[in-house]
Amino acid sequence: MLEFKNVSKSFGEGTARADVLNNINLKVEEGEFLVLLGFSGTGKTTLINLMAGLEMPSKGEVTFKGTPITGPGPERGVIFQNYSLMPWLTVSGNVRLAVDTIFPGMAAGEKAEKVDHYVKMVGLGHAASRRPAELSGGMRQRVNVARALAMSPEVLLLDEPLSALDALTRANLADEIEHIWEADKKTCVLITNDVDEAILLADRIIALNPDGSLGAEFKVAIPRPRDRSEMNHHEEFKRLRVDVTKYLMDVGIASKVDGTRQLPNVTAVHNLPKAQADVRAKDSTRTDKYLEFSRLHKVYPTPKGPLTVVEDFDLKLEKGEFISLIGHSGCGKSTVLTMAAGLNEISKGVINLDGRGVVGADPERAVVFQSPNLFPWLTAKENVAVGVDKVYPRASQGERQDVVEYYLERVGLGDSMDKQASALSNGMKQRVGIARAFALSPKLLLLDEPFGMLDSLTRWELQEVLMEVWDRTKVTAVCVTHDVDEAILLADRVVMMTNGPQATIGKIVDVDLPRPRTRKALLEHPDYYAYRQEVLDFLEEYEHGATPKPKPQPIAAE
Repeated sequence: MLEFKNVSKSFGEGTARADVLNNINLKVEEGEFLVLLGFSGTGKTTLINLMAGLEMPSKGEVTFKGTPITGPGPERGVIFQNYSLMPWLTVSGNVRLAVDTIFPGMAAGEKAEKVDHYVKMVGLGHAASRRPAELSGGMRQRVNVARALAMSPEVLLLDEPLSALDALTRANLADEIEHIWEADKKTCVLITNDVDEAILLADRIIALNPDGSLGAEFKVAIPRPRDRSEMNHHEEFKRLRVDVTKYLMDVGIASKVDGTRQLPNVTAVHNLPKAQADVRAKDSTRTDKYLEFSRLHKVYPTPKGPLTVVEDFDLKLEKGEFISLIGHSGCGKSTVLTMAAGLNEISKGVINLDGRGVVGADPERAVVFQSPNLFPWLTAKENVAVGVDKVYPRASQGERQDVVEYYLERVGLGDSMDKQASALSNGMKQRVGIARAFALSPKLLLLDEPFGMLDSLTRWELQEVLMEVWDRTKVTAVCVTHDVDEAILLADRVVMMTNGPQATIGKIVDVDLPRPRTRKALLEHPDYYAYRQEVLDFLEEYEHGATPKPKPQPIAAE
């Protein structure tokens, strides 16, 4: 159906020239579901644009059924990451627009029937008269799918169509794309950065190398339909997951730079002996653990009366312990975290840290948010220095500078310290956020979905960075996440929360896996998938808003 013959693609001229794709030879067979998998910047989107006829090769030839592609055509339907819907048209109107363009001579009744068929196929029959502003992100992307299908293309080109969606919506829509493909047996090419998604959907997976060349090819021989929950027990799925992950990490994640900088012997102000009187928490029961959440509640006033978001959250941590907090959207994970940070008032109960009550924000509790909130006009170094200058009052300027540079080097920004934040990629900005948090030498590190806005392969890379730096500091840490693999990789214990309102701890899993941890080692550990299943079972129990009664849990690590 599609063929690339010695295709290379560059942008720009002379010293500004950037080589994106390098000598690509590729055949896509009729009826095949091919997945192209790679890190950001490996040329995945450029490859799809060449198939769609939106870009022309700098060298070589791209053909469709043996004929060179010279521009876009209705036989090649494209679904992009962004929705690009007409905001003034309804769901049916957006799909009808595509049908009118491709089939101008078709009878009006036949057009209406075609539109209705594809709107219903993507599960939007009930929303046919709604406009895009009235739809969720997942529903808008379904309109995109319906619009592409209504054009009756022979090939469906999907450029990361699910990456902007939350995990549950993404999984549901991926399942629907597979069902549509099964029904129509169209040739499909999907660009993604999600290994699980690739294995669930593909007949064949091809990795893209960082230099823009094609990498290893993986055949997926798992029978269809592929049930997402059953895959956790499927040996071929596990084998493929390990093989693909290993390959991507070996070619895509540069080996860590050990660096030459040494951390100076300086002490943060919150770790000095305190002259002032301790701020003790009211109603504190005891302080036999380093960090204690005791009978914690968060209540918000509403026009209909008080709304209890978090109720009786009870948890005790040892010094140096790493906890992952997981649960569905709206279960109060971030609320607990912001209360621990002192950014959200505690309605009832207490949080004790190192024998002192948490009152207000303090650099002893460093937070890494989903968006790192950097000053765009400052360099990476200057952004980290803002906090460092405040917490090391007894250190010299040179020592403070050494602290800043040490942690920026640790997170892989040794060569980018002097770049302005506005010139950094999202992944690089988040590295600055992680460096800034560690450079404060906090007593408690709080991570609120720190990698949630990044593609899954960049997320892998930063998880490895976080683990490496954490292993050096052993700071007590709490990480809010919705990613099961991330929760297990990072944590000594995974704390699962019930659905809100009145969310509380539903279950705690002790993760007895060796440290230091890497993703590659984790996937090969015999106990890993058992831990994964335990967390998945809990999340599935609560997936559709159910509120099963939480089982009593021990509140301290043994």
